[in-house]
Amino acid sequence: MRSPRSRRGLTLLEVMVSIGILLVMSAAVVESMRNAITFQNLLGERDELLRTARVALSTLGRDLQLAYITPNQQAVERYRTVFVGTDEEPSKIYFASLNHQRMILDSRECDQTEITVWAEDSPDRDAPGMVLYHREAPRIDEEPDEQGPIWPLAYNVRSFRTRFLDQATGEWRTEWDTREADTFYRLPRAVEIDLVLITPDPEDPTGERLVDVPFISRVVVEYAQPLPTGGLPFIPNQAGGYQNVQGLIPGGGLLGLPGAGVGSPFGGGSFNPMGGAPFNPMGAGRFGMPPGAVAPGVGGAALPGRAQ
Repeated sequence: MRSPRSRRGLTLLEVMVSIGILLVMSAAVVESMRNAITFQNLLGERDELLRTARVALSTLGRDLQLAYITPNQQAVERYRTVFVGTDEEPSKIYFASLNHQRMILDSRECDQTEITVWAEDSPDRDAPGMVLYHREAPRIDEEPDEQGPIWPLAYNVRSFRTRFLDQATGEWRTEWDTREADTFYRLPRAVEIDLVLITPDPEDPTGERLVDVPFISRVVVEYAQPLPTGGLPFIPNQAGGYQNVQGLIPGGGLLGLPGAGVGSPFGGGSFNPMGGAPFNPMGAGRFGMPPGAVAPGVGGAALPGRAQ
């Protein structure tokens, strides 16, 4: 038979010490979990920020890389293409591009499209910054900055600015308009995109403080006239910016070929590699080839696809 002393329970002091130890351990576990969740949220927000900037810059970069203006200024029943970038905050840019992809079978569309990119205040009052919008019209018309579906390209935008490299001066311009005299009907050699996004400060545990994260990208416009080399002066080409460019123009036609004949919109004449159909540099007529293709009848050698 056990003595009463052997059946004695815990004292009040021992119970209080055990509860105190349990509380300390629980608090440490909760704090560790809270820090892990906060860090995971910060990593998610930073990853979303980088993904947003990457998608926005790559989308706009592809459109700008294939920007073009048609050399057929006097063609009948044809709209004139433009390239316009405004000097304002935020910037607005609209232009014709060859980056359109037909998504519906047998739809009356091609690779030509009108692109407009601009930023405006967010419709959500609680959201910081602006929204960067992207508009793409599947057809060229008389309204280059209207029509076509619109979708957001980036949220929480603090600033959106563009600059344009002028071949005539070798300097960056804050605006560009192919309808103005100083940049009449020619494309900039390159476009600089300055995008600033807003994100929570990772050093602020509360997540209430915001910081600006800048992103800068420069895109070479493939179908623009190259920069002059060897100390030669820049001579703008009024036929659409393709004269003396050793490369491919939209639709696959080859430029810079000798002996083109008489009456060519490029200063040489009527270049007809097919031996019959008239040459259409936009690839919309009877002679149209994909970019990078070699036209038959020119010796099988394609000129470099990218101007210097």
